[in-house]
Amino acid sequence: MRSRTSVPAAANRLGWLDAVRGIAALTVALHHLSNELFADFGAGVRRYFDPGIFGVMAFFLVSGYIVPASLERRRDVKAFWTGRLLRLYPLCAVVFIGAAVLVPQRFNAVDVTVHAHPLLAGLANATMLQDLLGIRSGLSVMWTLTYEMVFYYLVTLLFMIGAERRSGPVAVMFASAALLLGPWAAAWTLRSELSLRHLIAATALVVVAGLLCLLGGRRPLQLAGAFTLAALGLVLMIANSRSTPWESMLILATMFCGTVIYRAEQGQIGRGAAWAYCGLVIAAGTTAGLLYDDRPAQIRTWTASPTAWVSAFLAGWALFAAALWLRRHRMPRPLTWLGLVSFSVYLLHRPLISAMTWLMDTTGHPHGPAQILWLTAFLCVLLALSALTYHLIELPGQNLARRLLKKRHTPPAPAGPSLQAVPAQPHPADLTATQPLSPVPPARRAAKHRRTTSP
Repeated sequence: MRSRTSVPAAANRLGWLDAVRGIAALTVALHHLSNELFADFGAGVRRYFDPGIFGVMAFFLVSGYIVPASLERRRDVKAFWTGRLLRLYPLCAVVFIGAAVLVPQRFNAVDVTVHAHPLLAGLANATMLQDLLGIRSGLSVMWTLTYEMVFYYLVTLLFMIGAERRSGPVAVMFASAALLLGPWAAAWTLRSELSLRHLIAATALVVVAGLLCLLGGRRPLQLAGAFTLAALGLVLMIANSRSTPWESMLILATMFCGTVIYRAEQGQIGRGAAWAYCGLVIAAGTTAGLLYDDRPAQIRTWTASPTAWVSAFLAGWALFAAALWLRRHRMPRPLTWLGLVSFSVYLLHRPLISAMTWLMDTTGHPHGPAQILWLTAFLCVLLALSALTYHLIELPGQNLARRLLKKRHTPPAPAGPSLQAVPAQPHPADLTATQPLSPVPPARRAAKHRRTTSP
């Protein structure tokens, strides 16, 4: 008899990912809200634990788990990037423009560069590499999308050269680079060799050219585009990142560890090897944080102490591990719903905090029980707006991607067991508990093929 707490694996796999994203998004929102409503309490917590690092590390693990699986299920680079671009850009553009237009400049719903240099800031943010270009993100939380994009570039390149299952060695390579680059801070940057305008313009041209190659459909062009974009991302991240080189390397190592866990789940690598790879990355992250997150580094990592960075890094891993352990059990429905709209929660909360600050500038800063009322009102408005943008912006973008992909000619199946075409896999923020995550394991797929072809 099936346990009442267990659910079929296919329907449940995404539930645990939704739970991780839901908790992470809400934690990041409350972390930023505390600066306005509970400044003293928030500052005390951040001395020992950084909720922002906790949330984004959990997000990075989720992305590492699901994004390569999405590409490999399709076996189609053009389809992957069509879905990815239509997943990210519509909501980012709407929130970015809305925050700049609707909230007065002095409340910093968008960075000051957006108002001072709108064309330059707009172009930099359109590449989604702005955090590597010497210009602050228009929406402050978009800095994480910079690392997501570099990860997508690398995953695409590994797929194109047939090295997609080398996630473990790649993760260890980036973790080792974090330890080696920790004490090093370049005395020069690309900004010292190029003007900011030239750097942004050149990057935008390379990104557009690379993406056009990936969307072109011809393998030589796609391979050239993947090499170009991966090289661009790595050079910018090492030589020109707003953050420290060691933190940047650890972010990529963490995402590739998410992929390692996925591969162990699919039986593509041994569980012992997966434990070893992840253990090395966790050890490297802990060591680098304790050794290198000193006062100068904290300005770039936005943390208050080495302890705060390391405890948050480990807690992000702990959350992901706990959800993975409970993946066979049904997740609480509020958490899975929160995970469904988590991308909207993540992008909307900072502009909403700015709007709240604008309102408090008129009514006065709340104290005592009034702070709880403001907190409750903020969460209600944030979740309502997130549900609205999910249904009006995110879902239409996903549906458009699916319609475009359905019109494409399905390529001939490779020899052997066939890989069925699947709908575009969305970004982690829109996965639901009703969508199957992983491809059919090779052994089961082969067995099914024998059953359907035998007399």
